[in-house]
Amino acid sequence: MQIDDVKLESIAVRTSQYPEGNLSEFLLVGRSNVGKSSFINTLINRKNFAHTSSKPGKTQTLNFYLINNKFYFVDVPGYGYASVSKERQKKFGVMIEEYLKARESLKCVFLLIDYRHKPTDDDVLMYNFLKYYNLDVEVVATKYDKVKKNNRLKQNKLIMDTLKLEKDFIPFSTVSKKGKEEIYEIIERYL
Repeated sequence: MQIDDVKLESIAVRTSQYPEGNLSEFLLVGRSNVGKSSFINTLINRKNFAHTSSKPGKTQTLNFYLINNKFYFVDVPGYGYASVSKERQKKFGVMIEEYLKARESLKCVFLLIDYRHKPTDDDVLMYNFLKYYNLDVEVVATKYDKVKKNNRLKQNKLIMDTLKLEKDFIPFSTVSKKGKEEIYEIIERYL
């Protein structure tokens, strides 16, 4: 897949602000600080298009990135970060649930988890939440390159067992670009 054109088409907090039309959408969810912005930047071959931050919890809206005028990446606020108030977290939850219920153009959800750690309770909750809505979910394990090779089998089993996955997750690295082509293939299948 060749990415030639990328623009931040829409920033939304309610359905009336979503882009119109019926282009395919791919939702990106994950814990704060899991590397969603780096994931986007790697896929679109740009360094800092989606802003990365050393301070987790920066994304507070639904951001619709229009790719090649063909489809959208939809980036939502990360979950599970303590410095965001409970009230704000609840608003994020309502905003995301509203999106999930309203969007017929949603094709697939990429659930990003941190490969270095056991999936958190929030990761398990999000995975089950997405499955409850019968959504196609691809689990992507970011920061894959940060785990030593001799620890990966154990880590793979921990992730598979914790999330009770029925199919393999996608190991992903922004450094080596591992997983990038696999993500492209998944997107192309839906387009």
